[in-house]
Amino acid sequence: MHTMWKGTISFGLVNIPVKLHAATENKDVKLRQLHKECQTPIKYEKICPVCNKEVKNEDIVKGYEYTTNKFVVLTDEELAEIQEANADKSVQIVDFVQLEEIDPIYFEKSYYLSPNDGGGKAYTLLRQALADSNKIGVAKMMIRSKEQLAVIRVYENTLVVETIHYPDEVRNVADVPNIPEAIEIPKKELDTAKMLIDQLTVAFEPENYKDNYRTVLLDLIEEKKNQGEITSVQQQPSKQMPDNVTNLMDALEASLDRAKGTKPKPKKRKTTKPKQAEPKRSKKNA
Repeated sequence: MHTMWKGTISFGLVNIPVKLHAATENKDVKLRQLHKECQTPIKYEKICPVCNKEVKNEDIVKGYEYTTNKFVVLTDEELAEIQEANADKSVQIVDFVQLEEIDPIYFEKSYYLSPNDGGGKAYTLLRQALADSNKIGVAKMMIRSKEQLAVIRVYENTLVVETIHYPDEVRNVADVPNIPEAIEIPKKELDTAKMLIDQLTVAFEPENYKDNYRTVLLDLIEEKKNQGEITSVQQQPSKQMPDNVTNLMDALEASLDRAKGTKPKPKKRKTTKPKQAEPKRSKKNA
C-alpha cells in the first residue's frame, strides 16, 4: 500500500513514528470527452480571456478573490513561507472524546496509520488504550499544505485517521430552504411508519450494498469492446506556425517563393535576352 506521508503521533510525552495510507479509493468509472467527428480526446487549455492566448504554467500566479473581479495576489515564496512554518509532520492529539459526540456530517476522508520503524510497541499501546477506553483522539495535522482537524480511532486492528471539517466549514442548517415546521402527524400514520422501519431493520453488512450503475456501465463497456465497437486516437496534426505553415516542406517552399519574389528583375533579362539577340545580328551581317 502506497505511503502518502510519514510523521509521528504524539500524545503527552509519547511519540509514535507512523506512515499514512489512503483508506478509501474512488471507484467511479471515468469517461473521457471525445470530438464527435474524429473521436479524438478533447484538449483543455489554459486561455487568458483578455489576452486571448494560451498561458503557460510559469506565467500563472495565485490570487484570492475577496470580491468580484478583485484579487489579492500571493507569490509562491509567500505561500512557501507559510507552509514551511506549519510543515511539522506530526499528528498532535489534543483531546480525547466519545465517537458518538461527533456528528457524521463532520467526517471528510479516512486514512490508515501503520507504525514506522521502531514504532510498533507505542502503536500497540495507543491502539489498546483507545479500544479499552472506548475513546477517540482529536488531533491536528498537516496534509497537502493544509492544517487538518482529525480524529484517531481504532478500526478492526488498525489505527485510522479521519479528517473532519472545522465548525465554520459546516454550513448553518438554518439556511436550508423550505424546511417545514413541526406538523402534527396522526398517531396511526406514525405507528405504521415505525412498524415499517422495524421490519426493514437489519444488521449493517457493507458487502450487501453494490453500485448497480457502475456494474451495468462496466458490463456495457465490455460488451461494446468485445463486439469491436471501439475507436483509436488519430495522429494529431502538428501545430500551425505563426505564418500558417504546417510542415517543413511547406516552410521550404514558402521560403523559396518569397526568395523568388525578392529577386531583382534585371538579372532575369541578362540570362535570356542575349541568346535571342545574337542570331538576329548574324543574319544582318550575312
